[in-house]
Amino acid sequence: MSIEKLTPAPAPQCGVYAPYYPQASKKQILPFAISLYQRGNLEGQRNIEGGESIPFIATWNVSNLPADLCRCRIQFDGNADLSYEVMLANFEFVDFLIDVIFTYRRSRVSDFSQAFYRRLLRLDEQQTAA
Repeated sequence: MSIEKLTPAPAPQCGVYAPYYPQASKKQILPFAISLYQRGNLEGQRNIEGGESIPFIATWNVSNLPADLCRCRIQFDGNADLSYEVMLANFEFVDFLIDVIFTYRRSRVSDFSQAFYRRLLRLDEQQTAA
C-alpha cells in the first residue's frame, strides 16, 4: 500500500499524540502519519543528489503510547550489509513520518528527512563528541 492510499487513523488514536505537535500543519497530517505508523513498514527511495535513488525498506515495532520506544530498521538496496537501526520515542518517530508524508505530497517520493538520516547514522552524536 502506498502513502497515497493511506486512510486517516481514528481521532482517539491521534489524540494521545496531538500534544506533541503544536503546529497546525502537523496536526492536519497526524492522522495519516499514525495510520502509516500502524502499518509498521515503508518502502521508499533515498534521493541521492547527482545520482540514482536507492530503494529502501523500513520496518518498526508498533505501540500505542507516544513515550514508548520505537526500534526502526532500514535496509537499503536489499543488501543486509546496508542495514541500519535507530531507537527513539514513538512521538519522535511519528514526527519523522509526518515529514515523510509532507515529502511525498511535494515530490511523490517516499523518503525520510535529512534529520532522520542524521539520527539514523548518529551523525549528530559524532559532531558533539568531536
